[in-house]
Amino acid sequence: MPEKILALGEVLWDLLPSGKQLGGAPANFTFQCRCFGADARLVTRVGGDDLGREVLDRLRSMGVPTDTVQVDPARPTGTVAVTLAPDGQPRYTIRAGAAWDRIEADALATSRAASADAVCFGSLAQREEPSRRSIRSLVQAVRPGALRMFDVNLRAPFVDPVVIEDSLVLANALKLNDQELPALAAMFGLPAEARAAMAGLAHRFDLALVALTRGPGGSLLFADGAWSDHPGVAVEVHDTVGAGDAFTAALVVGRLAGRPLDAINRHANEVAAFVCSRPGGSPALPDALKLPIPAEPEARP
Repeated sequence: MPEKILALGEVLWDLLPSGKQLGGAPANFTFQCRCFGADARLVTRVGGDDLGREVLDRLRSMGVPTDTVQVDPARPTGTVAVTLAPDGQPRYTIRAGAAWDRIEADALATSRAASADAVCFGSLAQREEPSRRSIRSLVQAVRPGALRMFDVNLRAPFVDPVVIEDSLVLANALKLNDQELPALAAMFGLPAEARAAMAGLAHRFDLALVALTRGPGGSLLFADGAWSDHPGVAVEVHDTVGAGDAFTAALVVGRLAGRPLDAINRHANEVAAFVCSRPGGSPALPDALKLPIPAEPEARP
């Protein structure tokens, strides 16, 4: 049976210079997990408007189930204005008061959480109390042995140290980038050096895995006392939207499959590099990058 993965948080339209693209870290993550063969679902909320109906249609066309996508009768579907710097790095202006600020921990979402092998959640979707409360409830519904990945999203002005700390307490794995690590190190009084900060976060919050992405400089993983350092994959960058989400998807899938740390790191970098070479946050992966999750071995007599 495929591993069951649940993403919690925002789905929205990225309004890019080149046009409208479906986005939101949890949505991008869910799509890429499904590319790897996982049974990935997304708990989110859209408006009962044209943009919301477009989200549902687009997710279905991408092969993402929509049974856990809630529809809000009053709030609009989320949108984000995205501009790109000369190096391809995105800059975001996130609309307030979106439907995804009102995610509910309803019976279906709670049932999905209880059966999940991994859950992935971020900080941005916790900017308002209704979604914050629901996301925490759903993470707490996950069984003790499941992977609980906290993917930090420091998007000013929606940065709350209390939300970050509470999320780290709930998580057993952390993914962040080279801009977010110094911010968390300062927040929790940890050393500025990357390895010391990562090890400090792992120790303080009892994290089995900490992953640092460094843009074109690759990534550094720390898991169960071991390190894996990958220099990155050279690629002609179209834009970097969704690259970190694809990295997280490869990381979670690899971890669930029990792959060696270096193999996980290499694959995640290759996937992220491919996403950087294509427009939008959720390009379909080539077959060479789709490493299926192996089935559980049969029990020996």
